[in-house]
Parts: sequence; C-alpha cells; structure tokens
Amino acid sequence: MANRNIVAIGTSAGGVEALRSVVGALPARFPAAILITIHLPSHSRSSMDELLTRAGPLKASFAAEGMIVKNGHIYVARPGYHLIIEGERLALGTGPRENKTRPSIDPMFRSAALCCGNRTIGVVLTGTLGDGAAGLWAIKEAGGIAVVQDPQEAAFPEMPLAALSHLDPDHLTKLPDLPRLLETLVNQPAGEPRPVAPGMKYEVEVAKGGPSTMQQMDRIGKRSVLTCPDCAGIMWELDNGKLTRFRCHQGHAYSAEVMGIAMEDALRHALGSGVRALEERIALIKKLRGQAEEHDGRLAATWDDKARELEAEANTIRNSLRRIDAITERGDVPGQLTGTG
Repeated sequence: MANRNIVAIGTSAGGVEALRSVVGALPARFPAAILITIHLPSHSRSSMDELLTRAGPLKASFAAEGMIVKNGHIYVARPGYHLIIEGERLALGTGPRENKTRPSIDPMFRSAALCCGNRTIGVVLTGTLGDGAAGLWAIKEAGGIAVVQDPQEAAFPEMPLAALSHLDPDHLTKLPDLPRLLETLVNQPAGEPRPVAPGMKYEVEVAKGGPSTMQQMDRIGKRSVLTCPDCAGIMWELDNGKLTRFRCHQGHAYSAEVMGIAMEDALRHALGSGVRALEERIALIKKLRGQAEEHDGRLAATWDDKARELEAEANTIRNSLRRIDAITERGDVPGQLTGTG
C-alpha cells in the first residue's frame, strides 16, 4: 500500500523563514514529494528555489509544466502561476487569481485533494488573510491529513486562524515540531480514498486556465447578490462545510473574509474616484466664476455657491475615507489586499 507521499504546504507573510526552518530539518531520504505555494509577486525574479535548496539536504525547483513528481524533492509554485498536481505530473495554472493572488494556495490544495487526496498531507503555515482554508478542507474531506501551525507562535497568525475557524485539523503544531511530525506522517500508509466535493474537478480546471461558464457555476453553487470585485460579474456562493466562498463565472474566487476586504478596497477606490471628480468639477466652476466676475456679479456669486456645495460634498467623502482607514488601522479589518499576502 502507498504511503502518504504528497506534502502540500501553503504559506504567505513570514513564510520564507518558516519554510527554511522546516525543510532544513528534514532528512535527505524523505519519502514524499513536497509542494509549496508561497505568495510571491509576479513582477520580480524569485530565488526561493535556491534559498530552500541551501536550507537543507533536499533540492528545490520551481515547478514546470509536465514536470514529473518525485519523492525527496521540493516543488515551488512559480510566480504568476497556480501550482497544480495531476497524478505524477505538475501543471502551471494560468487561471484567474484566487483570494487576489496567483499563485494561490487553494488551487494547489484542491488539485492534491482531487488527484491523490488520501496520500496527501496539507499544511497551512504563517500568513495574512485566509488563503488555504478552503483547500485544506478539501484535502481532509478527500481522506488526507490536515496540519495547521499553532497561530500563537506564527509570525502572522491570520492564515492558521482562518483554517482553524473552518475545519478541525488532524494536527495543530508548533513550527519546531513540524519536521518530526511530517517524518512520522509520510511513513504511514495512505488513508481510505473518499469522493471529492461536487465541482472540485471543475474548479481545478478553471485554475489551470480552462473555461468557466454561468451554467457550470449554477451546478456547483447558488447565485449571490454580490458582484465580483475584479470584473464586476455575477458571483456564486459555494458552501464547503463551515466555509463559505464566492466565485464568479470568470473564475475569480474569494473566501468570505477576503471578499469583505476586497469589497472595502473597491469602496475605497470608488470614493477616491468620487473625490477626484468633485475636485475637477470645482476647478472648472472656479474658472467659470473668474470669467463671470468680469461682467456678471450675480452669475459669479451663483458659481461661488455651487463651488461651496461641491466642496462640502467632497469633504463628506474625504471624512468617510478617513473613517475607513481608521477602522483598518485599529485592526477591525485585517488589512488591504496586496496580491502577495
């Protein structure tokens, strides 16, 4: 019987040091492949493969299309691409961003659940926002093992907390204990395979870059009153156990928490656009007022009144923006989305 030979690790902020700590303590003859997604910006070159190779005895490489998965090797999601596992090979997903990121942790976890769930160990480490919770739920539902870093010792506890709020992990561990735990788990026989959640195959295909249609979305979710922060399209609500997610027919996907932050960012952008439009209108009115002053004092006074009214409206919006920023700064909202988490 096969052992649990796929270790899928997702992390974000604080993840570089966490990953170096974990892989640096693993043995050279590690009997499993390690897949890693860490939120990396797509606009700059990353040396994550070199950092992880130098950290310990295992070689790390950025994933490539069609690459064969081998035990004792680390495969890192390439910046700008979702990391997808399909049996013995890897694929680079060019589908839409999930939780405002690509690579995103959820597509990697979801693909592992689909192809080899009962042989998979999913691990969520330090990070902001909630990427990884939905995918870890999928791994556990498919017969895999769910591991979450103890948020009390995580550099950034939001990702572990999000996972814990949506599922009961098989193991809650501190980072120094994780290598030994992984050594134990990968030497255990695979669990009993279980059927994956409806729509899992479809969501993996979308992450790879496949088509998404409204008809397909109607089959896996229910239409929501919300619109997509990315494309303003219709969104569907997807329920996975205790976890609620949203996905549009273009493929953009959000956890409920990240959706709320994305909506706040969209509101901030809209309010900012409103202030700019009012300021431009006020500048034009002041020009008209100057022209009218030369020959029509009453018209100039009318333009003065109009400018004051618009300035009052602009100040109202500016105050709203300041209140939103104050809420974010005092921690009522986890933070703005950056795409690199």
